[in-house]
Amino acid sequence: MTNRLDGRKIAVLATDGFEQVELTEPVKALKEAGATVTVVSPKSGAIQGFKHDKPGDQVPVDQDLASADAGAFDGLLIPGGLFNPDALRIDDKAKAFAKAFFDAGKPVAAICHGPQVLISAALVKGRKMTAWQAVQIDLANAGAIVSDEPVVVDQGLVTSRKPDDIPAFNAKIIEEFAEGRHPGQRRAA
Repeated sequence: MTNRLDGRKIAVLATDGFEQVELTEPVKALKEAGATVTVVSPKSGAIQGFKHDKPGDQVPVDQDLASADAGAFDGLLIPGGLFNPDALRIDDKAKAFAKAFFDAGKPVAAICHGPQVLISAALVKGRKMTAWQAVQIDLANAGAIVSDEPVVVDQGLVTSRKPDDIPAFNAKIIEEFAEGRHPGQRRAA
């Protein structure tokens, strides 16, 4: 069965230092499935991608985080990278943006270091998740149920470990974004 995302609007929350393939490959898959994808960032203009620790390509920012309304989107994607999640996890607007998706039961996907944003937003307690190996410890310390698998799905929350897992990650994010709202997605109190 092919999952189509026609009419679905997906926000990609990112800033300078995102892992290039963790943004570009999922965005390509989402667009091929029919989604409208909007790169949302605290920075305007363009954001700098990285290939591990070396600069990669820049990606245009479609919408400033300050003016972004989570209610206008059907799902959220948070790519990883060495610097991107660190900048976003201390940004109150970024954390509030992510929380709004959880509060509305909308699907959220995060890969590699991306779940760090969800840790800082207090959204992981009791959730089944995975991430980059070093981040798995942080997830466990924050109360997540951690599994070292290519992709883990828990009530609309999709997490993945690393660039090698992108094919499995892309398949699951398309499936979850196609399913839409998940009432069990709401964050733990």
